[in-house]
Amino acid sequence: MDITVQWIKTSWTTQSRGGEVSVRRNAAPLGFSLPQVPSGFARFVRMSERDGFEPRSGQKNLREVGVSLRDEGDRLRVLARVYPLFGLPPRPRKPLAVRLLSGQRIRWQLNYRFTSAPGIRGWSYWLDTFNIS
Repeated sequence: MDITVQWIKTSWTTQSRGGEVSVRRNAAPLGFSLPQVPSGFARFVRMSERDGFEPRSGQKNLREVGVSLRDEGDRLRVLARVYPLFGLPPRPRKPLAVRLLSGQRIRWQLNYRFTSAPGIRGWSYWLDTFNIS
C-alpha cells in the first residue's frame, strides 16, 4: 500500500493572536505540493511566528511523525499520537483511529496551548496538521 504523509507544524505565541500577524498565520496553507519523498518518510513543513510563518520544509522518518500508521490489508489504520504534554489547562484527548480505504485521504488537525508552569511566560500555541492518503 502506497502511503503519503505530510505533517505541517505551525507555532505561535499570544503576540500573533490578533492584528496583522494573525492574518498572516491564518492565511498559512493547510497543505503543500508534495515533492518525491523516499519510502518510509513524510514531508515535514514547519511554520512559526519567529520566521513570519514562512514554510520551512524537509523530511522526517515516519516513526518520528505524530501519527501511527498500520496496514490492515485493505485499509490503512491512522491514529494520531497525543502525548501527555502537560498543556494548561489540561485537555483530555483520545482521538479514535480512522481506517482509510485505498484512494481515501484524511486531514487531521490537533491544536495545543501551553504556558510555563509558574505562568512567567505568556501562552504559546501550536497546530499539527496531518494530510494522509
